[in-house]
Amino acid sequence: MPRVRILHWKPAEAAPLVEACRAAGHEAEYEDLRGSALSRAIRDSSPDAIAIDLSCLPSHGREVAVWLRGNKSTRHIPLVFVNGEAEKVARVKELLPDATFTTTGKIAAALRSACRKRATDPVVPPQMMDRYKTRTTAQKLGITAGSTVGVIDAPRDYPAALGALPEGVEVTEDPEEARSVTLWFVHDPEGLLAGLRRMRSMAHRTKLWILWRKGQKTGFTENVIREAALDAGLVDYKVCSVNERWSALAFARKKTA
Repeated sequence: MPRVRILHWKPAEAAPLVEACRAAGHEAEYEDLRGSALSRAIRDSSPDAIAIDLSCLPSHGREVAVWLRGNKSTRHIPLVFVNGEAEKVARVKELLPDATFTTTGKIAAALRSACRKRATDPVVPPQMMDRYKTRTTAQKLGITAGSTVGVIDAPRDYPAALGALPEGVEVTEDPEEARSVTLWFVHDPEGLLAGLRRMRSMAHRTKLWILWRKGQKTGFTENVIREAALDAGLVDYKVCSVNERWSALAFARKKTA
């Protein structure tokens, strides 16, 4: 019986895909694993195919797939992407044109096709950091020509962190005027917690980035920010290395929040 490893970032919503794979005659393997635990599980089990659901955290699914293709031990495992918004799926297709794309309802045929054409010369796209090397800070943050960018609690040298901006960009320190992108610089856990409610109220009308200094020794980390924001009704969907001093996470309001 062919084995398929399922990657879904919301355990409570993974059941339909797991059941569809089993109904198609596959041994479906699913565990809520991340990072090194996930990579070890895939290497140890060497599945016949990997199904990645793009309906949740599509950028995460995309980067895991790129990592799989970049690793010699997992490079030849067929990749099947399931569901997802058209725009997000298109971005994955640009990087991995030889993968299979389908929906939960059509997973049976997609898995049969993918397993038959196990890649002998798979596309190996550049890893995320390599793709980002040539991008400007504005491009990383989604700041385009004519944008209105709000900055909150920014350090004095923040213009240097942003670098050259596209033509017509207006930067304001009044967050109520930010129509395009909002950059909230957080410096400690207390300030983060104090401002999250306000940021949640803004997230429906602006692209919200939370920025924090790299290398802090106070335990103020990416995971701390992510968990606090999640409790406040925000969910992250993109991570960015702004420059040598600052990292950033992009957030949106949870659909149920």
